[in-house]
Amino acid sequence: MTATQGTSSIPSRDQRAGDGNRSSGRKGRTDGPGRRERSVGSVIKAYVALTKPRIIELLLITTIPTMFLAAGGFPSPWLILATVVGGYLAAGGANALNMYLDRDIDAQMKRTRNRPLVTGQISPRDGLIFGIVLSIVSTVWLGVLVNWVSAALALAAILLYVVFYTMILKRRTSQNIVWGGVAGCMPVLIGWSAVTGTVSWTAVLLFAVIFFWTPPHYWPLAEKFSKDYADAGVPMLPVVASRSKVSAQMVMHTVLMIVASLAIIPLGDTGWVYGVSAVLLGGWFGYLVVRYAHRVRKGASGKKLAPMKVFHASITYLSLLFIALAIDPFVTL
Repeated sequence: MTATQGTSSIPSRDQRAGDGNRSSGRKGRTDGPGRRERSVGSVIKAYVALTKPRIIELLLITTIPTMFLAAGGFPSPWLILATVVGGYLAAGGANALNMYLDRDIDAQMKRTRNRPLVTGQISPRDGLIFGIVLSIVSTVWLGVLVNWVSAALALAAILLYVVFYTMILKRRTSQNIVWGGVAGCMPVLIGWSAVTGTVSWTAVLLFAVIFFWTPPHYWPLAEKFSKDYADAGVPMLPVVASRSKVSAQMVMHTVLMIVASLAIIPLGDTGWVYGVSAVLLGGWFGYLVVRYAHRVRKGASGKKLAPMKVFHASITYLSLLFIALAIDPFVTL
C-alpha cells in the first residue's frame, strides 16, 4: 500500500513570498542577497529534515562502537568516516522515501504535519528523487570505499525499511514496528562487516539487542500519540490492543534484550567495562519497564503513566550501552 499521489495544497512560506513579489511588479528585486541566502538555507534545512537526522544519530551511535569492538581498538579513521558517511546517506535515503510514501498520513498527525512534504517546502517528486539518489549513492559509496558486503547490507536495510516496513507492514499489522524494526538493526552488521568483511555471532547478538529494544522503545511513543495513529489509520499496537497487553509485550521484549546483551559478554570477547555496564543498564531499564507495566495494571494513564519517560530512558540505555562497548577494548585490568 502506498500513499496517495499529488502535491500538497499548502503553499510554503517561500511560495507565498514569491507570489507577493510578483504581484508588486518588482520581480523579486527587493529580496536582496540576505533574503536569497535565507531562502537557500530553508531549502537545505528542509532536505536535511527529510533524512530524519535525529533518528540517524541513534543509528550512528551503534555503528561506531561496533566497529571498535570488531577491530579490538581503533579502526582506520578513514574507514570510520567512509562507513559513517555511507550509513548516513543510506539511512537518509530510506527516511526520505518513507516520508514520500507516508505523506498522506503525516498530514493527519500532529507529530508529523510539519514535515517538508506535508508543508510543501519540498514537492513529492523532488522528495522521491532525493530519496532514490541518496539510496543509490550510499550503496555505491560503501561498495567502493568500504566493501561490497557492507554495501549489500545497507541496500538491504533500505529495502527493509521502505518496502517491508513502510509499504507492507505499517498500515496492515499491529506488529509493524517489531518486524519493521529489523531495518534499524542493520547498522551494527554494516559496522562489523566494514571492519572484518563478514558478519560474526557477536554482530548477530548486537543485532538482537536492538531488535528486542525497538518495541519497548517505540511503543511508549505510540502510546503518547495513539490518537494521532488512530486518526491516520495506522494500527500501532497501543492503538488496537489494551495497555496491559502492550506493557506485557514490552516486558517480554526487554527481558530478551537484556539476555542478548549479556550473551555478548562470553561470546563477544568483551571486558569488564561492557560487562558491568550491560548488567547495570539492563537492570535499570528493566526496572523502568516493569514499573511501567505495574502502573498500567493499577489503571494509570496520561501523566501518571508517563510513557515518554520510558521512551527517553530507552534512548539513554542504548546510547550508554554502546558507549561502554566502544570503551571496552581500551580498558584492561
